Formats: sequence, C-alpha cells, structure tokens
Amino acid sequence: MPNLENLKKQAKQYLRWHRQRYYPVAAEIRAVLPRFQHLGDSEILEANFKLSDAQELVARQMGFEGWLALKSGAQSMSTQFKRTALRPVLASTSAQLFVSDIQVSCSFFTDKLGFTIDFIYGEPPFYGQVIRDKARLALRLVCEPVFVGDIREREHLLSASITVDTADEIKQLFLDFQANGVPFHQTITKEPWGARNFIVLDPDGNLILFAGPAG
Repeated sequence: MPNLENLKKQAKQYLRWHRQRYYPVAAEIRAVLPRFQHLGDSEILEANFKLSDAQELVARQMGFEGWLALKSGAQSMSTQFKRTALRPVLASTSAQLFVSDIQVSCSFFTDKLGFTIDFIYGEPPFYGQVIRDKARLALRLVCEPVFVGDIREREHLLSASITVDTADEIKQLFLDFQANGVPFHQTITKEPWGARNFIVLDPDGNLILFAGPAG
C-alpha cells in the first residue's frame, strides 16, 4: 500500500484541482463519491468540496470505505470483491470535436443548434463542452489540420451522432435548424433501414448526424 503521507498529498492535490476548476477531476469525483454521481461537471466544481471529501475520494480509490478505514488498515471491502460485485454502468457519452476556435464553435452550437455552454477552459480557451438535453459535445482546440483535404465530406466521416426518440422530433429539429440558417452536409433523408436523419456541417468541417425513427 502507498505511503500514507503520499496519500495525504494526493488528497490535497484533488482539493486544489477542485478549487482551480480543473474539469477532468469532476469525472473522478462523480465516479467515486456517491453523493456527486448525479451532478454534472459544472455542478460538481461549484459544490462544496472539502479536504475530508478529497480524502474519502482517495480512500475509496484504494478500496476502503473511508479515510479512517484506510488509516487503520481495516479494509472494508477488497478491490477484487468490488470488481465482481458491482457492474459499472455507463452513464453518458460525449463526442469530441476538433475545432480551430473555441469561441466561434461555441457560438455556432448555441446560436444555430440550441445548445448551451457547459464550460470553457483555459486562457485563451483550448477546451470546452456544449450540451443540449442529454447530448454533450466536447470541443478541443487544434492549431493545424487533423484530416487531409476534404476526406470527411467525401467519405462521410461523422464526428458525432445524436438521436431523438420520435419521427416528429427529427422533422421539427431539421426545420428549426433550417430556419436558423444551419449548413447541411445532407438534408433530411429517409434511410432504407427505417431511420430519418440529416447531417449538419459545423464551421470546422465536422459532420454531426441527427437521427430519429422514420415514423
């Protein structure tokens, strides 16, 4: 087992990351501490998070029930038991889009597609996330081309796929986007496999599929 002093330093590091609003730490907190598991990244970073919470995070990562159990060496549950007794549930997914300007990209998704900004990180910004309902899109700044030429449009290489539940929703979504002047790689189409979809083209050439049942 790692030295206790090192674990104390690790807990303090988690606390600093939380205070600095370092977004990757939010996912670790949500995955390990039950009272945070229903919160989004921004909500976690705005929540009250104390040193005792950070210590509990470290203890649970080590397979202990809490910090006191870790200190005493009384392991309440072995890591092996936890792995076999609990089936991990994938709570959400987020596609990552490569963009040349975080602010321009955020404006497109909010003004044209009805998303809201979940967070923007860095000064100047180099990472961010936009959300609409249960759909999340991460935005990653890149300063040089990731794809060769127009291969994405030629090969229809999707950067993200987003679904709705009903035929009426996919039709209304297309009409809303069309009214907002959204550029399309493919307008609304009924596919042979029973879906109705369309593909949006963002300012950086990312192809985003919106799909629903044909009805």
